[in-house]
Amino acid sequence: MTRMIPYVALGAAAFLFAGAAGASTIIVGGGSANECSDAALNGRSDDRAVVACTTALELENLNFRDRAKTYVNRGVLQMRQHQFAAARADFDQASSIDPNLGEAYVNRGATLVGEARYQEGVAQIDKGLSMGVKDPERALYNRALAHEGLGDLRAAYLDYAKAAELNPEWAAPKTELARFTVKRP
Repeated sequence: MTRMIPYVALGAAAFLFAGAAGASTIIVGGGSANECSDAALNGRSDDRAVVACTTALELENLNFRDRAKTYVNRGVLQMRQHQFAAARADFDQASSIDPNLGEAYVNRGATLVGEARYQEGVAQIDKGLSMGVKDPERALYNRALAHEGLGDLRAAYLDYAKAAELNPEWAAPKTELARFTVKRP
């Protein structure tokens, strides 16, 4: 039997930057595309990593999937630098190349959440999740941040809880869950 949470109260909020939970994609190949992919997967946000992505997009012969994924990876790096417009442009480019790449949508949603455009962020994250993504817990985490921004604490709690369930080793959702107090009627 599933327990419903009728009321959730939040303690002091330490609202995190949504981009910290960006989902990147793996590129198989060589050179700059690999460096770009590794940088996105390993949490980097330095300019050298962005240049590697740009180099891959401009000089390497990438198939359409790897090109779309490289745009996603560069967008993730730019999002970490709080360059939301540039990141969103890359996610838009990735979606135009491969409309079925869920990571482009969930990351576009993360940029919108980072800009406090919560409703738009939720819609993009939901669309990406419906397509399937490699790390759904990260998308759920960002959606939880959006729900908090919208004042829907119950939905935020449920998304943090699901993110923690999907990746028990990841501390971020557990840290957020610790701020909640669940009260039963």
